[in-house]
Amino acid sequence: MKATLDDFAILGGAPAFTQPLHVGRPNIGDSGALHERIQGMLDRRWLTNDGPLVREFEVRIAQNVGVEQCVAASSGTSALEVLLRAARLEGEVIVPSFTFVGSAHAILWSGLTPRFCDVDPETHTLDPARVQELIGPETAAILGVHVWGRPCRIEALTELAADNGIDLFFDAAHAFASAHAGRMLGTFGRAEVFSFHATKVLSSFEGGALVTNDAELAERARLARNHGFRDYDDVIALGTNAKMNEAEAAMGLTSLASLDHFVAANRRNYERYGELLAGLPGVTLVRGDERERWNYHYVVLEIDAETAGLSRDELHRILWAEGILARRYFYPGAHAMEPYRTRDPEARLRLPATEALVERVLCLPTGNAIGSSEVDEVCGIIHASLDRAPELRRRLPDTVPA
Repeated sequence: MKATLDDFAILGGAPAFTQPLHVGRPNIGDSGALHERIQGMLDRRWLTNDGPLVREFEVRIAQNVGVEQCVAASSGTSALEVLLRAARLEGEVIVPSFTFVGSAHAILWSGLTPRFCDVDPETHTLDPARVQELIGPETAAILGVHVWGRPCRIEALTELAADNGIDLFFDAAHAFASAHAGRMLGTFGRAEVFSFHATKVLSSFEGGALVTNDAELAERARLARNHGFRDYDDVIALGTNAKMNEAEAAMGLTSLASLDHFVAANRRNYERYGELLAGLPGVTLVRGDERERWNYHYVVLEIDAETAGLSRDELHRILWAEGILARRYFYPGAHAMEPYRTRDPEARLRLPATEALVERVLCLPTGNAIGSSEVDEVCGIIHASLDRAPELRRRLPDTVPA
């Protein structure tokens, strides 16, 4: 507990955590089962190129989501690139700037133009009214991003895409094991893309997948992820190397077996944070729809600097000094990063909600690597910081976290 100002690590006190707490520290399932799968892989000497573990993983993911097709890939970004290539698009793709920059990179890397759109300040996802304003002759598709495991405005975006004759895809990197209107995310639009990066609720070390009910699209994606090979010596399309390997699939299958445990741990942490931070002036916990299934994998605060007495960035620095490596997702917004800042310097003018969010959002550590005692300590430091906000602000050094 921080009894005095000098107890705060940023002012010279001892940090609360000598082993830092990370946002998205990897969930680890049954390591014995993982070792068995990897040993089987080694015994078979089949390490990559559409091996049996990858095929099993694809089947299991498709069954879990409730779709006909799953195409595993080396990462969520490569899955999105393969999808865009398979969709044979030309022109612009409307995408939020409030997302991981990989969403925009995949569009540009695929020869398309990302058209940044503002978000709804309540949902943090694409604002359909702003999407409507951006649709024009060059628009080829809408890429909605499900943020924090919560869905986009799916029905409104579906209607917009249908009315304008354009494709609708979803970046569901945050959203595995979440649902909307009784359907799992992954079943909407023409296709959706998951990330199974080490920081996600379901990890395959580094991997991803696209899921769809469009068999033709899936077949083109399979070609694209493997250099366009249809057979050993038969290349019939342009492609790249975006394959998931057997070790990744082994981790993915192991994680899938522990998914309910991971979600339960996330939920316990989320509810504990909500209980301890309730009513704290200037601090709002971003909540999901408790009537729906979701993965609770992100504990997200919005910090109102005027009410809290500290800005998000000031609180961020205080927490980092304590070994609490909170994150400023998705700061400063994809539109403010290169090459987009140079390509579209006026984008910020049409993104007021995004510009506000990137200054307010702070993600806290969760996952099955931490428990209630760590959550209690984090919340205690947040309370102590805001209780002493005027004095802390005056004494904060000019340094920022690395």
